[in-house]
Formats: sequence, structure tokens, C-alpha cells
Amino acid sequence: MPDHKLCVAPMMGCTDRHCRYLFRLLSPNAMLYSEMVVTGALVYGDAPAFLQHADDEPCSFQLGGSDPEQLAAAAKLIEQAGYQEVNLNCGCPSDRVQVGGIGACLMADPELVTQCYEAMSDAVSIPVTIKSRIGIDDHNDYAFFAGFISPLYAAGCRTFIVHARNAILQGLSPKENREIPPLKYEYVYRAMEEFSEANFVLNGGLKTVDDIAAYHTQVNGLMLGRAVYANPFLLAKIDQQLFSSTLPNELEVLSTYREYMMTQISKGEAFKHMAKHLLGYFTGYRGARHFRRHLSSYMFQEDAGISVLDDALSESKVTNNFMNQAES
Repeated sequence: MPDHKLCVAPMMGCTDRHCRYLFRLLSPNAMLYSEMVVTGALVYGDAPAFLQHADDEPCSFQLGGSDPEQLAAAAKLIEQAGYQEVNLNCGCPSDRVQVGGIGACLMADPELVTQCYEAMSDAVSIPVTIKSRIGIDDHNDYAFFAGFISPLYAAGCRTFIVHARNAILQGLSPKENREIPPLKYEYVYRAMEEFSEANFVLNGGLKTVDDIAAYHTQVNGLMLGRAVYANPFLLAKIDQQLFSSTLPNELEVLSTYREYMMTQISKGEAFKHMAKHLLGYFTGYRGARHFRRHLSSYMFQEDAGISVLDDALSESKVTNNFMNQAES
């Protein structure tokens, strides 16, 4: 069973294989999650393209879907590709997933979710986990949340990742759904008592090292998302906090990622797909804004290559400022 003490959330447009490679350089211990991919993309599409990854283990692949047979078939492909876990998305509130009747919509049908879980877990030997909210729309009482967890728990699910706020399916954007309505961590604490053999990973509202220090003893694991994407080195600091790991050198990590980028470019990968994950890399250092502006201005050009990164570093002087601030 993978360790969920520290997890990085699945984030659409963010946690692709390049992002996860960078995050693994920063954190040797975090459980990393892929972007959500719908079952049809794997079963009927270019599965190898979606499933390729390298040096990001332990890593979970998140699926979006509601058909047990398709989910089982996709789970098999995920296991064969070398992932350590498959995760079913029951928490995304976006309009796109609502049209497909997946994501947070599934919380209204716990029996179907249980059928999906059973089909997936029967098909693979790696763990199958569930990511959800605590409720949807006006269903904001603990009984609704417990009613969702209960049949899954009875079926054998032992890891629940919970964004501890309701999903509002109408009237709020996905971005607004990350901040509204209020968090209810107490629902997760209560579920830990009621379903005592399961592990509960808390998600939502966790943004700083201090947050980690405050909550990591309250639950079985913590999951962060946008905070570490906006400031990747925060992930390294949190890893150090939780695991007493050695804090890596930011410039050495960047150098290794630069080598990775060059290798990927030689294989035909577009520079922009890797560079976008560096926009927040020097958050908090002088020159970071200039670095970010230069990178974002040039990385989308058709002929963009590693020189765009090198120029961004040189012109912003952020590396010199980083070393000076680190020494002071």
C-alpha cells in the first residue's frame, strides 16, 4: 500500500508527466497524482501517450468514468504501465465532467461508485482509491458523506482522499469550488472514527508548511495542490518537515530538470509543455517576476527551445539573486 502521508493533488493542465518529474526531484516521498483522464481516452484512444511516465514513482493515475467495465479495462492498462495506484475521481465539479455524469456527480449514486470500485479492484492488484468531496449542492450533512463512504468501505476500499467541502454543481466555476463553500474538516475526522480501518487523506485549504505542521497528526495523510504548483519548492520544504529529508538545492534541481527538458525536446516534445511548470519556481526571490514574464512571453513560440529558459535566467538575474539571498 503506497504511503499517503504527503500527496500532490491531481490538477488538470498541471500534473502531467513533466510536472511530476520536477516534483519528484523536489520531494522523494510524496505520492504524486496524474491529471484526470477519462476512460475512453485509454480504452479507445492513444493509451501509451496518456500513460507514459518516468521516474515519478510512487504515482497514482486518476480516472474519470462511470462505466464499471470501461474503468476495469482502463485500470488494467494503468497497472501494466507501472503506476502504483489507480484513483477514481468523484470530486471534480466542472461542467465538462457533469455532462458525462462523472466526477462529483457520482456522489449522488454511491451504489454505482461501489460497482465501479469492485470492477476496478477485481481487475488489478494495485490499490484502487477514491477521491471525493464531502457532499454536493444542498447535500451538506455528514449523513450524506457517510452514506457515500459506507458501501465503498463495505466493498473493501481503504483509502479515501477527501476535499473537505461540498461541490456546488451549478452556479460556481471549478476555481470558485476550490474556495467555496467553507471547509468541514470535522467530517473527515468523524469518518476516521466511524470507518476505522480506512485511511483518510485530507485535501482542501492546505497551503503552507505551518498548515502541514498543524494537521498532519490529525489524519492519515495530507494532499496539497495549487499551493505547490504555484511555488514548487514549497513541496521540498514540506517533504523535509514530514520526513526529515535533506532539502535539495534549487539550482541543482533546476539543472537536472533542464537536462530532462533537453532530452524531451530531442524526442520531439514541445518546450512549452515543460517550461510552464517552472513559472513559479523562483517564487519569493528577486527577479522571479522578470523570469516568469520572459518565460511566459516566449515559450509558446513554435521554435522555442532551451535558450528561452537560459535567457530568462540570464536576463532576470534570478539565479544570482537566489544565491545572494541564500547566503544572507
